[in-house]
Order: sequence, then C-alpha cells, then structure tokens
Amino acid sequence: MNQFYNSIEPNVIDDKMVQKAVEEQCPEDIRKLVKREGIDFKDVTELQLSFRNILQIDNLWQFETLTKLQLDNNIIEKIEALESLVHLVWLDLSFNNIEVIEGLDTLVKLQDLSLYNNRISIIEHMDTLQELQIFSIGKNNLTILEDVIYLRRFKNLRTLNLAGNPFCNDEQYTLFVVAHLPDLVYLDFKLVSDTTREVAVLTYQDHTEPLEREEAQALAELEENQAKQKELEYHKTAFVEYLNGSFLFDSMYADDTEAAKLAYLPGVGDLLQAYRKEFVSVCESLFNYGLKEYEKREAEVSDFYESLHEALTANQQEGRKIILDFEDRNKRTLDEIQNASSYDIAESKQAEYKEDILQLSEALMTLEMLMTDQLEELLKDFERNIAAIASTFIENVKEIMTQCRDLENRHHGKLLEISVTTLEKSVKNELDEDLPDDTRMLLVNKTTIVNAVNTSHDIHLQKIDKRESDILSNTHRWQASVTEKAFQNEINRNRDRVKEIVQYIDNLQEELDNVEILELTE
Repeated sequence: MNQFYNSIEPNVIDDKMVQKAVEEQCPEDIRKLVKREGIDFKDVTELQLSFRNILQIDNLWQFETLTKLQLDNNIIEKIEALESLVHLVWLDLSFNNIEVIEGLDTLVKLQDLSLYNNRISIIEHMDTLQELQIFSIGKNNLTILEDVIYLRRFKNLRTLNLAGNPFCNDEQYTLFVVAHLPDLVYLDFKLVSDTTREVAVLTYQDHTEPLEREEAQALAELEENQAKQKELEYHKTAFVEYLNGSFLFDSMYADDTEAAKLAYLPGVGDLLQAYRKEFVSVCESLFNYGLKEYEKREAEVSDFYESLHEALTANQQEGRKIILDFEDRNKRTLDEIQNASSYDIAESKQAEYKEDILQLSEALMTLEMLMTDQLEELLKDFERNIAAIASTFIENVKEIMTQCRDLENRHHGKLLEISVTTLEKSVKNELDEDLPDDTRMLLVNKTTIVNAVNTSHDIHLQKIDKRESDILSNTHRWQASVTEKAFQNEINRNRDRVKEIVQYIDNLQEELDNVEILELTE
C-alpha cells in the first residue's frame, strides 16, 4: 500500500485537506450545508485522514474535542503534533513508516491504539497511557520478546496484537506473553484459553513472581510517597510545612560555610547538639500549634457557610411561597380575563393583575433587601472573626519565632566565647586539638574569628526571619482571600437574584400583554 503512495507527491495535513475530510464524513443530506456555511473544527469529534499520502502530521490543534483519529495507510515517519488532542480515545496510525513510538505523552485518555504495520523495533514512551485497553503493534520489527514485559504497566490492557513481528517465531512466544500479561483476554485476535493461561503461569512462574514482588514494592512506595505528599499539602495549608523536625535548623546550616569550619573548634560539637535539640523542640511546638489553628480556621469558615446556607434556604422558601401563592391566583385571573363576558370586565381584571404583578415584584425585592441586610451582618461578623483568628495566630507565631531567635542569640554568644578562647590558646600554643586547615585559618587573629562567627549568626537569623515572614504572609493572604471570596460571592448572589426577579416579572408582564392582544384582536 505504501509503495503505491510513494509514487505520488507526499502531503502535509493542511486546512484544505481537513476541511475536505470533515465534509466527506458528513451525511449526504447536510454535506452541501457544511460546504456552504463551513464547520467549526472545535465541534468535530471524529476525523478520518486515511489513504492521503500524508508524510507529516500537522495542523490538528484546532480539533480540541477530537476523540477518534484515523491516520492509517499514509507514509507518516514520525508521531508528532498530537499533543493538543488530549481527548483522543481512539488513534489509528497503522500502515505507515513510523520507526519510534513517541509524541503520545498528553494522550492520557487513549484506550485504543493501533501502530500495526510500521517499522517500530522497541515498545517504549507510552507510560502515560494508563487507560489503554486495546493495542495493536503487529507487523513491526520487534525482535526481543522480553520487551513485552513493558506492557505490564497497563493494567487495563485486555486486547493485544503482536502477530507478524520477528519474535513471534519463538516457540515460547504465546506462553511468554500470556504469562507476563495475565489480564489479557485476546492475543493476536484469539481468545486466550484457560488452558493456555494455566500452562503459561506454570512455565514462567520463576520469572513472573520476582516481577510481581518488585511491582508490589514499587506500588507500596508510590502509595507511601503519595501519602507523604498529601500530608505535606496539609501542612502547607496550615502554613507550617517542614517545621515538624529539623528542617529549618538544617537549612540554617546548609549554606553556612563558616559554621562548617567553626564546628571543629573544641566544645562546639556538644554546644551545637544541645542547640539543635532545643531549636527543633520550639519548631515542633510551632508546628503543632499551626495544625490546631488550621482546624480552628477551617471550623470558622465552615460555620459561616453553614449559617449562610441556612439563611439563604429560609429566604428561598419564603420567596417560593410568595411565588406559589401568586401563581395560584395568576392561573385563575388569566382564566377570568380570557373568559370575561365583556371587554370592560376583561380590562378591569387586567388592571388588577398588573397591580398583583407590581406587588409581587415589590414583595420579592423587599425579601431580597432583607436577605442582603441579614447577610451583610453575617459577613461583618465573619470578617471580624477571621481577623481575630489571624491576628491571634500571627502574634503567637511571632512569639514562638522570637524563641528561635533567642536560642540563636544565646548560641551565638557561647560560640563567640569558645572561638575567642580557642584563639587565645592557639596564640599561646596551648591548643592540643588537630584542626583542619580551614579552621586554623580562622585563628589568625580576633577579627577573623569574630567575623566568621558573626557571618554564621547573620545567616541563621535571616533563615529564621524568612520562615517567619512566609508564615505571616501566608496568613495575611488567607485572611484577605477568604473574606474577599465571601463578600464577592454575596455580590454575585445578589446581582443574580435581582436579575432573576426582574426576568420573572418581565415574563409575567409579557404573558399578560399577550392575553390583552388576543382579546383586542377578537
């Protein structure tokens, strides 16, 4: 098939080609309409571009909702330009000249993929296709049977076609594939029998059991990592991430080259260990406090929206009652107008009905005004409560972070004392310890050693200040965000409700006007 197309000028997918393809797949009765008025490619869900001598995939980005794409029987050499087709479920690239599986990363919804009759030698680059159920890669250049193990990651794969590949000549081919892909239902267009499955499992048990153990371990590690990530996200929403341990303390020393040199001074090791223990304890107290305050914040927000919902529900019920009462009268009044024995009676009833509509409008608007006033008070209370919670949290965070700074200042004083004492011993040649060259370089004079200690101290204070600043900034942002959202929601709700009332009243008035016109006509 491809040899025939090689004698024709290769094509690239362009607007003219896809427009023609879309027109051709339309039913005959609407094809003329499509040709005349055109069609929005964003609305096309299926596209067939088979047998068009296409060399290069391009210009498909416009098909945002495409779910099925046929590009079979062309001369395509590279899988590309499909990244925007994220809704694809079915993709046919069979009978082309493709050598490498690639360019499929974004097609996470893909369930049916055909790469039949190409030049592919390795099954690879398909990790994101976790929804894959049907995969055809027969008649390619697959030579290594063990490459089939790659397909174990696709837990939904039930139908697989490998027929026509070189490794199919292996006498153990079928048993190997069935053993390593135990969930397969169809292999090479044939139902996998229970007998074949049993023989395959027994034959390759020594191969598959280690794989299953590795996969189980990998799954357990993945679940553990996901749990840790979920926990971290929880800590972040509480603004105390990485405070449940030595993370902050370790970060203070991570880029502190001076502290690394000073650590070799006699007595600094014990001093540092004691400092670390106290500092971590303070951080953990802040962490635990932060989680409790997070729960308090969440409870306050939840209580507010629960109260809001109760108020709105009561208001809606009252409004519904007013409308139902009116509509009961409405039906009777319209019947009376239509069945009036004289024009004067009909006109009188119409006037009464207009007055009823006006009163209904006033009643609904008054109810909405009362609701607005009630919610305004509720919002003000909420704003005050949120401000109080945020203020208390900020003050306590500052107090705890002050404890961290006090510990750092105390450590700095003791470290400075040790450093000066060590310098004096070094000058008198009374220093017994064998110190690294970098550390000895600090002992040339008092200015050098004091500058090193102060530099280390400044780095630590900057880290503490930065962490405190982050917590305070996040708290202020949360406070502003949660209150602004509540107020904006109320503005939107009120606007929508007023529009709803106006539209309803207009519809009633229009209904009445139509009745009036009918009566005048008669």
